[in-house]
Amino acid sequence: MQEAHTSREFDELLDRARRLLSQMGARVERQVDDAIECLGSGSTLLVDQVMRHEVEINELERSIDALAGQIIARRKPAAGDLRLLLAFIKSTTDLERIADEAKKIALRGRSIAEDRWPSRPRHYEVASMARLAVELVRQAVGALERLDASRVADAAEREAQLDATLRGVLRSLISYMVEDPRTISSCLDMLFVAKSFERIGDHATNLFEHVIYAVRGEDLRHTAPFSSQ
Repeated sequence: MQEAHTSREFDELLDRARRLLSQMGARVERQVDDAIECLGSGSTLLVDQVMRHEVEINELERSIDALAGQIIARRKPAAGDLRLLLAFIKSTTDLERIADEAKKIALRGRSIAEDRWPSRPRHYEVASMARLAVELVRQAVGALERLDASRVADAAEREAQLDATLRGVLRSLISYMVEDPRTISSCLDMLFVAKSFERIGDHATNLFEHVIYAVRGEDLRHTAPFSSQ
């Protein structure tokens, strides 16, 4: 009877950790969407909202990590459950870093909007990167919620597309700066935005790696992306 009670408590704690992680993933998705909207509008109100939501995301990261640590210390989970909890802890780090990059994009969006030169680069310069990054984050969050590694090949392809698109954005921004030096400030802002989208893709890819570790016990760090697929 005591064993069944202990098992039920463990399952409840694990379910709570899952729910918190799902909530954090949803918040991070929204953060990326809001950041992209800031890039187009430069809305100060939306930038402020992104800043407020970052505080909530950071608190979720702390809560999940503390809960997972408590479960590991007190319940001493077996191999499969231990891998899952370690994957949760690793995932909160990457989710928080995606949110950090989203905040940077929102702040750069406000800075770009304040530049009044009519020839300044517009947000469509990085629109394709934004789309790819959003798709990667949504896929990764979904895979994390369902512990589903079946779409890792799609994720690897999108990350490769994101890297290739970054090179195109760099060429475009260099052309702007050469043609009109007055755009240098805005172009540099847009360059940092493009790099943030690239980093978002990197962290989303890490989430897939954490899922693979939890499900299959395979550690793909320091290897070619999804080389075991």
